This record gives sequence, C-alpha cells and structure tokens, in this order.
Amino acid sequence: MKIILGTRGSQLALWQAEFTKGELEKAGAEVELRIIKTKGDQIQHLSFDKIEGKGFFTKELEDALLAGEIDLAVHSMKDMPTAQPEGLMLAGVSARETPSDWLLVRPDAVDAGQIWRLREGAVVGTSSARRKALFRAFRPDVRFIDIRGNVPTRVGKLDSREVDAVLLAGAGLTRLGLDLSAYEKIALHPKEFVPAPAQGVLAWQVRREDLPLRAFLKKIHHPEVSRLTNVERKALQLLGGGCQMPVGVYCERDQMGHYHAFAAAADTWDGPLRRARLSSSTTANLAERLVAQLTAARAETMG
Repeated sequence: MKIILGTRGSQLALWQAEFTKGELEKAGAEVELRIIKTKGDQIQHLSFDKIEGKGFFTKELEDALLAGEIDLAVHSMKDMPTAQPEGLMLAGVSARETPSDWLLVRPDAVDAGQIWRLREGAVVGTSSARRKALFRAFRPDVRFIDIRGNVPTRVGKLDSREVDAVLLAGAGLTRLGLDLSAYEKIALHPKEFVPAPAQGVLAWQVRREDLPLRAFLKKIHHPEVSRLTNVERKALQLLGGGCQMPVGVYCERDQMGHYHAFAAAADTWDGPLRRARLSSSTTANLAERLVAQLTAARAETMG
C-alpha cells in the first residue's frame, strides 16, 4: 500500500509524522510525507481564543484530504474538533504518551515552600484557557502571559527571562527529547490538573470512502486508548467546547478493568472552576454522567 501522509511543518508535527511513517512502514506500507501549513502555524501573534473558528491546526490538512492531495493526516488529537467534516473520519489512534501537563520553572523562580515550587507572584507563560483556569484555582497569585510558537520557542521564553515558568504538554516535551536540565520540572498530576481531552494521543484521519486504508490502519490502531479518548472527547462535545475552551477531561482504566474519569471546567479562564469525578465498570454513559455532574455544579455556583 502506498500512502501520502500529510502533516504540519513544526518540529513536533514532523516527529509525529515520522513516528506514524515508521509504524505504517513496519506494517508494510510505502509512505511519502507532505507538509501543509495551517492557520495555527501562520498566525503566531494571537492567543488561541482570539483566532476565529475551531480546528485552526487541522482545517488545511482536512481540505487536502478531501481534495485527494493526501491519503492520511496525522494530528495531535487534543487539537481536533469533536465533529468530523463531511466525508472524513478518524480511523485510528496511537498509544498514549504521558497525558500530564508539565510546569518548567527557571531556577531563580523556585520556592520550595509554595505549591508546585513556584515563587509567589510569578509570571507563567501559556495561551491555554484551560491551563490558566486550573493553575489559577491553585495559585491565584500568579500572572499569565500568552505565549505562542512551537515547543522549543515557548521553552526559550524561560531563557530570555520573559516568564518565570511555562506550562506545556509533557507528551510534546518527551517526544522532542529536549534538554530540560536547566529548569525545575514539575509533572502535574492528571487527576488534579486535568489535561485536555485526548492529550498525548495521535489521531489518524482519512476519507470515509477509503476502505482499504481504513482496514490497513487497524494494524497500528490502539482500541483501548480509543475507548478512553472517546469518553474524554464526548464530554467535551456535550459541553459544546472546542480546543480553546477551559475544559479538561481525563479517563483512565485501572488494573482491575474499572474506568475512572475526571473533569474540570470553567466558563472563562478567570471564572470559578468546577470539578467532577466518576468511576465505573464500563464507559457506557460515562461522559454523559460526568457532564451532568459538572452541570449540577455550575447550577450550584450560579445559585
């Protein structure tokens, strides 16, 4: 099977594409990479919530799929809108890298007596409304600065002393293998600092009509990861959220086979944070029950 694989051009996106290419080749495919620029790559001066529309890291790749210019697109699943465009579908997901967000702190901003070892009144770099809302719930004293750009660019804000700390997905930092030894690294627990739905997972998108490729992707698909991310993304969909909404949802399965789901949401990044937590022997209606718990909490705070 010959496959043209579309990807964004950032360092992390290229890692994801090369990883996918390797998986496909191990399964017996011949793969050609094609780089496509997205709106999210081109607009670097605005924070995510200022860019119109959802899917600003995915739309151009989806257009290329629909036009037949590529056969397969690889995405960071957390960047994907919950609804698929007409004619496209997700045909597989990768194993999950760490779902956690990581806090990287400049050594001179470390204070062992504070939550997450970050000094009082510190400046934290992030453009994510979810990360701001969660961090603020624990540390209302910090100030946020929006930062954009690829992962190395955002880490570089520490060296230029624009910020005291940055919040980033641990998965991206792990995959790029960056040297982080100059900073204090705190992995924020996903049950407490709830990650974006499907954080740490790659999604493989194809044309719905491409039955041979859909069948081929089953060779590299991880169905158990899919079960967990389906809960997370279903909850996001029920909440009416896009990837820039302050919503975190995380689901895991324990060794006994039980599922545990955690959610955190706010109306705005600086609004009150609501939480929900559920355990179940099945994923059936787990997202719906989680959202019902969040909705009840919202009604209580609205009084």
